[in-house]
Amino acid sequence: MKKPIRILIAKPGLDGHDRGAKVISLAMRNAGFEVIYTGLHQTIDQIIEAAVQEDVDVVGLSILSGAHIPISKKLIAKMKKIGIDEKLVLIGGNIPKQDFETLKALGVGGIFPTGSNFDDVEKFILSNINL
Repeated sequence: MKKPIRILIAKPGLDGHDRGAKVISLAMRNAGFEVIYTGLHQTIDQIIEAAVQEDVDVVGLSILSGAHIPISKKLIAKMKKIGIDEKLVLIGGNIPKQDFETLKALGVGGIFPTGSNFDDVEKFILSNINL
């Protein structure tokens, strides 16, 4: 029997709006993934700790604050440092197109701006996770 894909959805920093994170969590759960939502105001260390403890395949960040580049940079550097950089990192929220290239160069696997189609997120995960 194939292991289910496990996804961590996190809201880093001081951003207090989590409707999108809750909606994507529900959509991915309905698509058959196991989803862990960490809640609001998570630090990078808390996100990393949850990813390790929950043995997730995907780390998804929901960011509306505009701090997506420094948060992604810090998260991915820490993931590399502790040896979990094989996990797929996704980012969603208010992400301007001009930042896509920078995020990809940092190691973000998929970028899903506000309004992205849930089916596209599901297909991206399925095509980028090898279990």
